[in-house]
Amino acid sequence: MKKYLLLTFCLFSTFLVVQAPVLAASDYIILNDSVNIRKGPGTSSEKIRVGKNGEQFDLKRSEIVADTVKNGSCDEGWYEIIYDSNQTGYVCSLYATLKKAPTAQAPTTNPNSNCEKEMAAAGFPSSYWSGLCSLKSAHPTWKFTAIQTGLDWATAVDKESSCGKSLIQTSNSNYIDTSCNKGYGSWKTASQTAVAYYMDPRNFFSEQYIFQFEYLRYDKTYVNIYPSTIKSILQSTAFYKHHETKKNDLAVITNNAGSAANVNPVFLASRMRQELGTGESLKNLYSGDYVFEGKSGYYNFYNIGVTDACATTKGTTYCGLSYSKNNGWNSPYNSIKGGADMLANSYIAVGQYTTYFQKFNVVPTNTTKLYLHQYMTNIAAPSSESRTAYTSYKNLDLLNQGFVFHIPVYYNMDNSITNSSSGATGSTTDDKVTTLPISTVLNSAGYKYGSGIITGVAPGTEVKDIKDSIEAVSGANTVTITDAKGNAKTSGAVGTGFIIKIKNTTDTTSAKIVIKGDTSGDGKINALDLLQVQKSILGSYDLTEEQEKAGDASGDGKINALDLLQMQKSILGSYEIKQ
Repeated sequence: MKKYLLLTFCLFSTFLVVQAPVLAASDYIILNDSVNIRKGPGTSSEKIRVGKNGEQFDLKRSEIVADTVKNGSCDEGWYEIIYDSNQTGYVCSLYATLKKAPTAQAPTTNPNSNCEKEMAAAGFPSSYWSGLCSLKSAHPTWKFTAIQTGLDWATAVDKESSCGKSLIQTSNSNYIDTSCNKGYGSWKTASQTAVAYYMDPRNFFSEQYIFQFEYLRYDKTYVNIYPSTIKSILQSTAFYKHHETKKNDLAVITNNAGSAANVNPVFLASRMRQELGTGESLKNLYSGDYVFEGKSGYYNFYNIGVTDACATTKGTTYCGLSYSKNNGWNSPYNSIKGGADMLANSYIAVGQYTTYFQKFNVVPTNTTKLYLHQYMTNIAAPSSESRTAYTSYKNLDLLNQGFVFHIPVYYNMDNSITNSSSGATGSTTDDKVTTLPISTVLNSAGYKYGSGIITGVAPGTEVKDIKDSIEAVSGANTVTITDAKGNAKTSGAVGTGFIIKIKNTTDTTSAKIVIKGDTSGDGKINALDLLQVQKSILGSYDLTEEQEKAGDASGDGKINALDLLQMQKSILGSYEIKQ
């Protein structure tokens, strides 16, 4: 079972909206090799950047443009492409394959309002108009791009409904495929009815859920707001403050790295904060001051390479800086850019450039991967991650920026969907142990992980539930849970200090749970926790490292009266501590 947390972020456009009555998609090219993108149709023209093998670009026009240099190196002519949403560039036709776009279906009704006419011109069927126009009314700067999959709706749902391909947690019997026994614990196999619901974009045209269609790559139209947005994410962290004293502006560096890798730098900032935390515990990785193998100046802003197997024998610093040294991460930029490249190349480069497409691979660059190569088995993951993105943008007051949403359209979408026994096709490896890094497994399961600590666990979470949610990503029988004393646990609530051991194909990692407010480790926030924190403040009780993290309910890095107040309010039911 696979789920990749990216998202955060995707790079490549498959189709461009064409303002024509019934045509939403343009012809496009796929690069056969790494090739220069130039400002004009000739090798003497200025190079914009290097296009990567497999990268896709929409065509501004399908006709080949003649080479401006007679007897030049591209006598066969040039493709005039669209990059960065609306910029024009040129690629030598020798290094690209032309792909013809499918033709959109004509609307079944006539548009009335200007918005409906705009949606019709963009290639959206009439059943999309109401929801999209409602969003457009509230957010005039938002842009909706119709992605014509060229696929029959019922067929696509059937293909995405193979036994075990999608799992769901629900009590709705219509959403469970009882003929398939590949579920785990509370996770059941999703029926075709459930798959059809979550695949149908029309069910998610709301502010909270539209972000599963967000076009997550670097957009030069945001070049002026990216740095301030990144800074708002990073400025409270110790690693940002450390580099600020060194005159290194991590907001600018992250923005530049995202631009170079064609990755949304807001995502990069979020990932860095998640991996390094806000404190100084991983200072050796991010400061550049630590002398490693006789030399300082190595950086690792993503905590990459710090596996449990390595860290338990050689330590976090050695593992992280060894990875940095081996990969040339000898400056803040090289480290941040190197991580961005890794995120970009694993899956994003194959055309799955929204969270929706990460789950439902209906426009892959490699057609042999159609309906396969999914990032996650959780059927609700795109909508769940969309809520998270929405909340972040709302809190940063960014909802009225010019977001671009790439929304799939299928043929015959109003045909009814009925359950079949197992679906038609799909990967047969979903039940195997994952190859994903453990940090990705935990993040994908809905928790937060860093420096051997798992957070984001709600008080009262049952052992069975957290095991099931992680194994829905990592694979069956890959998780064991013990309490703080090492006793195996199969039931009851997890608490602070509980140890979760997770394995993938190459590694086994142990991590400790921290539930803010639960210092006693019983999985609840109650008077005992309040007493322990009070005694700790008075100096009459020593907390373990995990208990200290749990006692810091406010998240300011200190245990003080504010934490006591928040815990007390939580016990009284008037305040919810953020996990």
